[in-house]
Amino acid sequence: MTFRVVCFGDIVGRAGRAALRKELKRIRTEHAIDCVIANGENAAGGVGFDSECASELLGIGINIITLGDHTWSKKDSRELLTRRANTCIRPANYPEGTPGAGSTVWLSPDGLKVGVMNLMGRVFMTPTLGCPFRKADELLAGPLKECDVIICDLHAEATSEKVAMGRYLDGRVTVLFGTHTHVQTGDERILPGGTAYITDLGMCGPLDSVIGMDADVALSRFLTAMPSSYKPGRGDACLNGIIVEIEPGTPSKAVSIRRLSEEIKV
Repeated sequence: MTFRVVCFGDIVGRAGRAALRKELKRIRTEHAIDCVIANGENAAGGVGFDSECASELLGIGINIITLGDHTWSKKDSRELLTRRANTCIRPANYPEGTPGAGSTVWLSPDGLKVGVMNLMGRVFMTPTLGCPFRKADELLAGPLKECDVIICDLHAEATSEKVAMGRYLDGRVTVLFGTHTHVQTGDERILPGGTAYITDLGMCGPLDSVIGMDADVALSRFLTAMPSSYKPGRGDACLNGIIVEIEPGTPSKAVSIRRLSEEIKV
């Protein structure tokens, strides 16, 4: 029995949510998907994640939502992550006592235990966070120890940190993908130990934009060096991610990985 998972890159604003709302059911059916994971840290207005977005995205069939450096950008983040700790997770390497959870176990209809962990890189991001490599060790030895399939979202800026994590966890997790840069990389592969890997999934967000944000605002910031508030781009969207076929076992192995990249009218 094989198990198929689709993992979507950072959902950016209304356009990203609309594209998934329109196409997710088709994608699930067309590719015989068993589990859907998406990074939602930009889902609410382009920056952050809130209860309304959580209800919408879980309601259309996303099983687990991961987050990143904008986890705390909305007022209800603490309450939301406490209440929905089984389905909406934040980076695990925040200090002990931080609201919410950094990993979860999702039970498939066939009884497979699918462990999902969310980590955040420190290079060019938040150096005060705990080590994501050591935190991964803790999760694998603890709450995810008995899982049939293990999937990791490393939300990080530096390509080197993501590649290093792929090598560090090869053979110990089933799928490891990077998020945060909003640009899909072309290095999807099965690592020597059987882990499906890609440096960045890309994004689900507006095509007419600069990594999801309004192009005019972004250009103004670059040209004038003056601060101005970002806002999401508008119009049609892209859906970026990966589809991974998995042979569950101890340990489980990825059989195949392929990029998903579609342009969607919304």
